[in-house]
Amino acid sequence: MNQSVKKNKIALVIGAGAFGTSIAQVLASNFEKVILKVRSEDIYLAIKSGENSVYLPGLKIASNIDAALSWDEVEPRNECDIELIVSALPSGGVSEYFKDNYDRFLGYLVKGIPILSLSKGIDPETLELSDDLLYDTYPHFKDQFCFLSGPSFAHEIMQEQITLVTIAGRSKLVLENVISMVNTPYFKALASYDVKGVLLGGALKNILAIAGGVIEGLGYNHNTRAAMITRGIAEMLRFGTVYNARPETFYGLSGMGDLILTTTGDLSRNKTFGLELARGRKAIDIIQSQRSIVEGYKTAKAAHFISERFDIRASIFNGVYDVLYENHSPREVISRIMKSHSRFE
Repeated sequence: MNQSVKKNKIALVIGAGAFGTSIAQVLASNFEKVILKVRSEDIYLAIKSGENSVYLPGLKIASNIDAALSWDEVEPRNECDIELIVSALPSGGVSEYFKDNYDRFLGYLVKGIPILSLSKGIDPETLELSDDLLYDTYPHFKDQFCFLSGPSFAHEIMQEQITLVTIAGRSKLVLENVISMVNTPYFKALASYDVKGVLLGGALKNILAIAGGVIEGLGYNHNTRAAMITRGIAEMLRFGTVYNARPETFYGLSGMGDLILTTTGDLSRNKTFGLELARGRKAIDIIQSQRSIVEGYKTAKAAHFISERFDIRASIFNGVYDVLYENHSPREVISRIMKSHSRFE
């Protein structure tokens, strides 16, 4: 007789956007219960009804996923059974949220509970990645944080399409533990110690996805997209040098893999944002008109500041910044890049 695999007890996911919900769906295969901690009552009620109709309409979630609007619904009844925490917060909200809930998460970390971050962005004020933001808050627990990135549309995860991602961290034991809790027959994580490279790839590709949407919206086709992707990776590598990231990381899942997906797939929020820019809409108007976070918008500002501070040659990244924040027309930026001096690759 086959013995059933023993499941982990409870996973707590902070944030119930599309990606947070899809990762909760993955975890539902390996945990007895998954709690989605939400801030909005409409999302809370939607998840209670078995579907995140705000971000993933028409896709049913597992029956062992539950929503919590307040911490009273998470603790104290479930506190001792939590074995994994996932932060699905947008990068701009990570620092404030963990500082506001400092003691609560400190208690989890003291118990040895790992925290897996899904954030993909760079803080435009401090120019820090999500590892810096979390390490600054909890400097004595760096080994318990892991960071997930890779080509993974939430909609397709919910449909159980085969998906591979990278999870980066400092501790082999923690990485192995977290990956064992995440892997399913359709979702697989590969380990990496290059935290900076994985996070940079996940953040910078969002800016290139905006560029991909712009060039597609302007009527350019495969030649132009291929040129943008290959030159974009070259520019990403220059950012990686500043952060001492490993070059090969940018050719893996969290770099090239994620970049190809978000510049070619129709489910990318950043690419869709770029398409709207190409139609003549102002960036700020698009941002203010929707609920979903476009991570590439603020990350473009951060990348521009980083390129200036460290003298990084990044014409594509700075071109996106000029469109978003200096009101340059996309065609003007493309023309400027094409007229720039040709260099050796």
